[in-house]
Amino acid sequence: MTGISPYTPRALDHCVLPVAELSIARARLEALGFIVAGDARHPFGTENACVFFADGTYLEPLAIDQRETCERTAQRGNVFTARDQAYRFRNGDNGFSAIALATDDADADHKRFRQDGISAGRKLLFGRTMTDPEGRSGRATFKNAFAADLRSPDSFFFCCQRVAMPDIDRSALTRHENGVTGIAGIVASEANPTDFQYLLQDVFNNRETQAHSFGIDIAMANAVFDAMTPEGLRVHFGVERTVPTRGLRLEGIVLKTANPARMEKIVTDNGIGAQRHSHYLVIDRAPGQGAFLAIDMRGEGK
Repeated sequence: MTGISPYTPRALDHCVLPVAELSIARARLEALGFIVAGDARHPFGTENACVFFADGTYLEPLAIDQRETCERTAQRGNVFTARDQAYRFRNGDNGFSAIALATDDADADHKRFRQDGISAGRKLLFGRTMTDPEGRSGRATFKNAFAADLRSPDSFFFCCQRVAMPDIDRSALTRHENGVTGIAGIVASEANPTDFQYLLQDVFNNRETQAHSFGIDIAMANAVFDAMTPEGLRVHFGVERTVPTRGLRLEGIVLKTANPARMEKIVTDNGIGAQRHSHYLVIDRAPGQGAFLAIDMRGEGK
């Protein structure tokens, strides 16, 4: 990455959440008090309807727009569509498949991933039109570099570079009724999390790993990745691992808010499945929301 220390942690950019249909994701996320951006299409056959946060991170519910295009591009080496197709084949159309990290040099990241033996394939350069709530639009260009581990076929990582961005304002999309301002952490599960320590250190560009009773934490520049055992999932969040097999599974997203009671009221008023567990409000997975969501009821900064 240009102009930084070799071991400056990468920052979380967004979470990829496969869904069957964007309309299902939109209904679920709006019921949770989020503003959901308009549908947007990728040139390789997928589409999204994102939830943007004030801290610059976002959720990307991802659906299939043109199946034939997805399949054709996957066959031609598009890592993004190939991994999405494989995830859906193995897990269905609802889940949490990937983490994107911010970068200003995807070429350097790709080179580094190849050197570290974790590259998932070719870089991806693509563009699409972006539109803000006022109707202003422009062309955006992105370049992605991918990393993965063959032992974990249902999760992958990529560095996302914004090569060119239009001059549009989407700040109105970040003012959510529920008060959520960003992502504090990612929760993953695996029977022996330390088996994936070196992968995570290389992906997040951070050699500092914190061990705890149920696994390991590793810091990104703006969030924490917590890989824990299935027992740890139950103890910390009251959640069961989604599959019995080995491999790193992306399970949940810890959200930031200065007013956690606002989210709790929305969940209660709308009859959404959730429970208090330790100091978290844990919102159950559901169609259109493939990861559990956790709110620290102590507020931001805890």
